[in-house]
Amino acid sequence: MTRRPRPVTPEERDLWQRVARTTQALRPDHPKKIDPEPKPAVPEVRNPRAPLPSFRVGEAARTPGRHDLAPALEQAIAAQPIRMDNAAYRSMTRGKLTPEGRIDLHGMTLAEARRELVYFVLNAHAEGRRLVLVITGKGKRKDDHGPIPARVGALRHEVPHWLGLPPLRPLVLQIATAHLKHGGSGAYYVYLRRAR
Repeated sequence: MTRRPRPVTPEERDLWQRVARTTQALRPDHPKKIDPEPKPAVPEVRNPRAPLPSFRVGEAARTPGRHDLAPALEQAIAAQPIRMDNAAYRSMTRGKLTPEGRIDLHGMTLAEARRELVYFVLNAHAEGRRLVLVITGKGKRKDDHGPIPARVGALRHEVPHWLGLPPLRPLVLQIATAHLKHGGSGAYYVYLRRAR
């Protein structure tokens, strides 16, 4: 590791100039080198780090809590912009609007559920329905012994993703978690665009 040279102070530079004036050139025929202007000393700024908390050997590690890189499903759906009428959205999320159709995906594999969902939404849109209910269930909680946490409810997590993909994306105006009387977090309201 190389050491950084220490900056020259103004007093040292002045002393050097006085000594240099008393010397004689060995070769007077060579041009003199002009000493460049000294650069102003820039103080080195270091980012102070927060001190580490004290600990003793054998003490249990203090972790800041659970690290969840993906936001909760409810947070991701709630963060979507409202693309429908605000009053209708409030009525829908409070359970005051009655769904015009419903599909229950309980007990289906992901492949079966996706096929049934696409068929159901395409038919509902063709029939001019605006609000449909998609029931996914909350999922079964399993023993999680692995290092990577497993999500509960595969259908519950996949349905919003499927609704945002073709051929359903152009038909779906809004997705929201259903009110408790329509299934709560185990179901979704899907508000469709008007059929043209």
